[in-house]
Amino acid sequence: MSEFRGSYTVTVTPFSADGRALDTDAFRRFIDWQLNVGVPGLIVLGTTGEFLSVTDDERTQIVETAVRHVDGRIPVLVGTMNAHTPNAVRYSREAEELGADGLMILPPYYYTPTEEEIFAYYRAICDAISVPIMLYNNPVTSNVDMSAKLVARLTRSFEQIRYIKEASLDVARVYDVIEETDGVMNVFAGERIVESFLLGAVGYVNPYGNYIPRASSRIWDYLVEGRIEDAKRVQQLINAIDHIIAAGHPTYGHQCYSKALAAAAGYPVGDVRPPLTQFASLQGDERDRVGKLTAIMRQLDELLAELDAPVPA
Repeated sequence: MSEFRGSYTVTVTPFSADGRALDTDAFRRFIDWQLNVGVPGLIVLGTTGEFLSVTDDERTQIVETAVRHVDGRIPVLVGTMNAHTPNAVRYSREAEELGADGLMILPPYYYTPTEEEIFAYYRAICDAISVPIMLYNNPVTSNVDMSAKLVARLTRSFEQIRYIKEASLDVARVYDVIEETDGVMNVFAGERIVESFLLGAVGYVNPYGNYIPRASSRIWDYLVEGRIEDAKRVQQLINAIDHIIAAGHPTYGHQCYSKALAAAAGYPVGDVRPPLTQFASLQGDERDRVGKLTAIMRQLDELLAELDAPVPA
């Protein structure tokens, strides 16, 4: 089984100018950027990838493009969650057949399923595939919070389930999951990067890699290297970005701003699809936020240059 470690980018899905088609050329350029700056893994068709607004044919094309272009250089995980279990099974089986290294799967959303329903959902998926699964615990988007005890039950029951993106907003959950699973579960932070690492997390899953991939991956390198204070300095600026985005759109702002800021960084990836607000139409305070965000991106570049400067002999 593959071992996943470090800071993974949950990628945007590039669209054409009119939003009607995928832009696979832009996607390949974007992937090259991620590889060139040292991002250790990619996750396609997550929330930031607008998985709810792509067709099944587009889903296939996105996975094929990512897997073929990465060509084994880093792991590629695929979001295969769906509110209807047979669809989640079908998407998961297809991703494995197309060469994905793993899957990231949110519980069935909207329905507020019981623990038994969540267990049955993951059991159906595990019966169909053999690649590693990263559970995704995000109560804000799924409307359920998978307890540490449920995660432990899933971990004991299915050998594919060895990873979790923990985004419950309770950083102590990182420790709880590790304890409940006797250290078998590998926790990826969904927020509170430094604190999650100190509690035992082995990686970080984030949308910031879409426009600050070097900073979002280097922060985890600093932590592994024991440079906690340096990581805290990077985290302060990432937090500043998050606060600005949340002020404009507290729940789903990362899709729109990720695409606007990727373009600002020199890697245009089109705009978002309805019902999300297109960044091309942002005005007033929202347009000002983009300027503030790009200023912080420049600050991060300057900080990384300082932190990575050669030490004088």
